[in-house]
Amino acid sequence: MGEPKRIVVVGSANMDIVLPVARLAAPGETILGGDVAFFPGGKGANQAAAAAKLGGVVWLVAEVGPDPFGAALVSSLQQAGVLTEHVGVSSRPTGCACIYVLPEGENSIVVSPGANAALDPRTATARLEAVGDVGFVLSQLETPLDTVTAVFASARARGATTVLDPAPAQELPAALLQSVDFLTPNQPEAATLLGDARPVIRDFADAEEAAVRLLSLGPKAVVMKLGALGCLVVDRQERHRAKAHQVQAVDTTAAGDAFNGAFAVALAEGRTVAEAAAFANAAAGISVTRPGAQSSLAGRGEVERFLRR
Repeated sequence: MGEPKRIVVVGSANMDIVLPVARLAAPGETILGGDVAFFPGGKGANQAAAAAKLGGVVWLVAEVGPDPFGAALVSSLQQAGVLTEHVGVSSRPTGCACIYVLPEGENSIVVSPGANAALDPRTATARLEAVGDVGFVLSQLETPLDTVTAVFASARARGATTVLDPAPAQELPAALLQSVDFLTPNQPEAATLLGDARPVIRDFADAEEAAVRLLSLGPKAVVMKLGALGCLVVDRQERHRAKAHQVQAVDTTAAGDAFNGAFAVALAEGRTVAEAAAFANAAAGISVTRPGAQSSLAGRGEVERFLRR
């Protein structure tokens, strides 16, 4: 299949502060949780680490703060194999995410953007162009929206394939959606983009209906991430279903990031969309069985063994 294409992830780098809880506190209520843990995270950094651990040639374009959290995040990325020369140091503090994890593995997250908000369009596009020949550009919505829009416009102009994780959920401008090759929402994110009060996705048929509606907003293809169902890829010609693997979920943090990183790696290696979706499902399935964000990401051999089970 030749040399894999280069991958650039433009996005956030956060320190995740994880606290296990029996339930979420009501307004004005104080409850006791378990022992706090610190994990390198941020959707951009997670996706870059996921792709690098699976053998991708990956750069991260991001900003961290001049503090211990920033240094720890860069070190974690380098250990995963991510190229970090385009991770800058801002005067603002490193971004943080406070993650409350429930017993069944679901989570509730509050993000403080910090240095992530300092990644402006001019800086991000200049760093992207400095990488040279790029095959895939991934981004999310934890950095400024005008930065993501500018990066995707630049990527498209240079012939790169763009992959957008529309998280955290928000309405998006047409100019951005029309620059997206693969839009990868989960169910609540799809509902936000469609202006629905809540997602009503019970099966693959419901997911396909939502994906077709999302296609009308401009992306070339939609990859619906459906949790326990699996995923569905829909473009204007084809449909591909990939069922989820049955695992015991411990912590769903970064499962979507594991999926996106693996999906990009498989495509960069020349695999078909259907093969990439199956590979990404396996990477995401492994990630939910472990606590933390980057600490939950699987290596190449582990994913391949998981697929052969």
